[in-house]
Amino acid sequence: MLGLIAFGVLHNVLELRYVTGRFAPVLNGRFLAVLLGLITAIVLCRLAAIVVGQPARTAEILIGYAVLAAGCAHALRGWLLGLSGAVLAVAGAVSLTWPAYHFVVLAHLHNVVPLFFLWEWAATLPPATRRWFRGIQVGWVFVLPSLLLYGVADAALRDVSASAVASFAGDPAKIVALSAPPGADTVIGARFLVVFAFLQTMHYFVWVWFLPRHAPDAARAFERRVPWLRGPRAWALGAGLGGVLAMLFAVDYASGRAMYAAFASYHAYLEFPVLLALLLGADAARSQLVFRETGPGSQEAAAMSTVTREH
Repeated sequence: MLGLIAFGVLHNVLELRYVTGRFAPVLNGRFLAVLLGLITAIVLCRLAAIVVGQPARTAEILIGYAVLAAGCAHALRGWLLGLSGAVLAVAGAVSLTWPAYHFVVLAHLHNVVPLFFLWEWAATLPPATRRWFRGIQVGWVFVLPSLLLYGVADAALRDVSASAVASFAGDPAKIVALSAPPGADTVIGARFLVVFAFLQTMHYFVWVWFLPRHAPDAARAFERRVPWLRGPRAWALGAGLGGVLAMLFAVDYASGRAMYAAFASYHAYLEFPVLLALLLGADAARSQLVFRETGPGSQEAAAMSTVTREH
């Protein structure tokens, strides 16, 4: 909860800066306009869900799959595009049948997404370093959460005070329900909550510290697209909006979280089409991926060459 209040808005701003800068050849023109239109509709659905509930959540599921379909249409052609459409249709039917599971999976998947961006960034590293780096990322994304779900931290969980959570965020059962499968018992629900909290903390670490520090070229590429948000202005924007939201959290945590979840849709949903474009074969986009500021002999150009060869 405190991590969400302190870093939630800031990591939204910094992730959008990285993704729209690093993957500018993918996120541009009509494709970007379509994505922004669809995600804005999701924002409205999340705001409407505060009042109308499940119908708005059903609409979000449908529009969310439309975002994925747009990513597939951008990356694929021919029979592969038809196959992806069939897969999305089946997945959409499953999500509509069990919507509560859909949103739990979406919450955890969003926290896992940095693995793909870190994996892609690591292509710029020497081979030996790259293997170690990628192994570490797999460890914190999959190995540690698996151990937590197995119960290695159960003794520590027994010391957590549910009353402390309830005094600030309301009913602890509602907090657990955001990250645990429906119907999970108390112990399993607590384990899923701990996994979610751990992955979310690492999620913030990646977007707020690691990539701004180690991938400055993405920020420079973003600033060429949005010059009025240069340098520390992005940090100031994130911190300022975060301060406003923190006050709303302090007054009414549930309303603050609902408002945050609505506007966080932009960064949460925009990353999926980028991943699809990279994973499903947007070769032209891959070959142009930014990092080319100082000429063909530069470190950036060499790094880009490594990315292109790997993919």
